[in-house]
Amino acid sequence: MNAAEQQGGRAQAAAWLEAGLRRGLGALGATLLLALFLVVMAAVLRRYLFGGGFIWSDELAIWLHLALIATGAPLAVTGTLAMRLDAVVRLLPERLRRIAAVLAEAIAFHGALVLAAGGFSVATLVGGHSTVLGLPEWLRFAIFACGGGLTVLALFLRAGLERGWLSAAASLALGLGLYGLAQLSFDLFATSSLIAALVAGVGLLLGAPLPFALLAGASLTGPFGALLPEPAIVQTLIGGVGKFLLLAIPFFLLAGELLTAGGLAERLIRFAATLVGHWRAGLAQTALVASVLFSGASGSSVANAAFGAKVMAPTLVARGYPPANAAAIVAGVSMLDNIIPPSIAFLILASATNLSVGSLLVGGFVAGGVLALALAIGIHFSVRGVVDAAPKASAAERGRALIGAIPAIGLGIVVVVGIRFGLVTVTEASALAVAYAAVACLALRSLNARGVLTALRKSAAEAAAIGLLIGASAPFAFLLAVDRVSEQMAGLVTALGAGPYAVMLLANLVLLVAGLFLDIGAAILLLAPLLLPVAIAAGLDPIQFGVVLVVNLMIHGLTPPLGILVYVVSGIMRVPAGAVFRAVLPLLATLLAALAALSLGMAAWPALAPRLAALF
Repeated sequence: MNAAEQQGGRAQAAAWLEAGLRRGLGALGATLLLALFLVVMAAVLRRYLFGGGFIWSDELAIWLHLALIATGAPLAVTGTLAMRLDAVVRLLPERLRRIAAVLAEAIAFHGALVLAAGGFSVATLVGGHSTVLGLPEWLRFAIFACGGGLTVLALFLRAGLERGWLSAAASLALGLGLYGLAQLSFDLFATSSLIAALVAGVGLLLGAPLPFALLAGASLTGPFGALLPEPAIVQTLIGGVGKFLLLAIPFFLLAGELLTAGGLAERLIRFAATLVGHWRAGLAQTALVASVLFSGASGSSVANAAFGAKVMAPTLVARGYPPANAAAIVAGVSMLDNIIPPSIAFLILASATNLSVGSLLVGGFVAGGVLALALAIGIHFSVRGVVDAAPKASAAERGRALIGAIPAIGLGIVVVVGIRFGLVTVTEASALAVAYAAVACLALRSLNARGVLTALRKSAAEAAAIGLLIGASAPFAFLLAVDRVSEQMAGLVTALGAGPYAVMLLANLVLLVAGLFLDIGAAILLLAPLLLPVAIAAGLDPIQFGVVLVVNLMIHGLTPPLGILVYVVSGIMRVPAGAVFRAVLPLLATLLAALAALSLGMAAWPALAPRLAALF
């Protein structure tokens, strides 16, 4: 066997190992998610049928969720939800792009090593057992140590197969060097959060996955006298995701995937077409109404964007819409899923600020209606040269379409009503949403076992990526608190005065700038705890301010350089992201106008509310 054949054999073996690792982790994630659902659902049934729950269910559910995030970390860093910013790197010459890729992977390796070594260190030091289950406490940290080690392996295999083994070795060596640097102490005193932000920012610009860039940034504050050594970083990370409320995220993702796989989402599209298909730009308006209806089941803008790119966009292009405009419409309407309840963004906000989820959901309905109207206006005036209005549907046709869509519409109603009126907790409602979606699809014979398994695998990977981001943001948030950044933020947003209008204006400007460079979830986790106290001090309603904050940041799903919704749609449709960013500008303008209207109304609310109450 010659050298070329030997090299080809090694590459084939590496590809086989990488594919096997992904399949194995995907299957394990699906199993953990299924076990998590069964535990929570068993507790829900026992509570409502027999008047009492299992004392061990909450603790076991949290442990399973932690295991899901840890084992999904390798998929999160190498998959489509790695949260890598490559818009800047794409502008570089080929040689500089290769150098940037090596440096980006080095930062990712560093973050993974922090997870692995920090988890191992805590596991060897911690003692005791969990309160209810009696499981050894070191097990939680050992799971994340294993997840970090597997992430290093997954990163190396991916880098070697894509860029060559020499490049992968260089990235690993640089990552080890950064890790070694983080263990030194120079007795330098600097603002730890600033150091972490600079490192994470550089990593993000180079194209490193955001969660691991945040971990690397927190780690490299060690030489500058930070209060977060490696074990503390992992402990803070686990504490950040070890909340029962966050279990709702994988369940809402799974419910949306089941509806999509079971064809119920397409029934929503048919019903939407009977309502607005005869309007000018009827198919684009249908995409908007379908997104509004699907929001009640999914809660994930990324999931809706992926679905729309596969289902709605090809039909739009076939009707004469330019591909970039079709992609822009799908991306634009998808942002509603994280505004109209149930919303994963509101769950993240509630976990970061302890605001009432039920009250946030009510505010989401109001904001979602305003944004949907703004998008409808933007679509009406931006679509040119396309005649796609369908004949107006009869009352009978609308009735039949409504009957077909009721199973999907009913899910959103059950979830939101149950949460708002306190019938069920958020996590219980999300588990019931999964059960509802599965039973509805199986009863209609539109979903088989293979579809359920695929939905479990996809939802588990997405949930792990989101959970990892939430956890990685926790050490960064701790550094912000230690450095008293909240006081500086308060000074910034009150520069024009401490009244509600001035604070709302400057807070929106801060969010608009920060959203250009931060992932939506990370921005909520880092900025909401800083801005909310200032808003309350200015007399703003905290729920209303939280809604404006989420709306503001969700708009950045459509703005460069991050624009996650644009990248999801353009990647699936194979349309250049730059063309989609240009095409989405009219919709972006109407959304910003809607944000201004919402902000003005909510800033005026503290003064108007007493007068309105006196009238009625």
